[in-house]
Amino acid sequence: MLRKVPLIVILGSTGTGKTKLSLELAERFGGEIISADSMQVYANLDIVTAKATKEERAKVKHHLLDVATPYEPFTVTHFRNQALPIASFFSLLYS
Repeated sequence: MLRKVPLIVILGSTGTGKTKLSLELAERFGGEIISADSMQVYANLDIVTAKATKEERAKVKHHLLDVATPYEPFTVTHFRNQALPIASFFSLLYS
């Protein structure tokens, strides 16, 4: 039987520790991270965007990182179309 888990949304300004907090909470609750950062969707911009390291990403599954190249647009519609199925899956899985 799956247990109900909370949906936690972390918002804040750049450089305030959102990634660190998200990793701590995901590890504590056995969750996954859906990134909503407008720049972290782009591959090969890890340092510029302060993306979670490969080691951190190995500990907790991340979604919507590196899903586009810097040479293609990634709009809010693209984000919505990729994020909703992920969120819906977890909603169904844990409801």
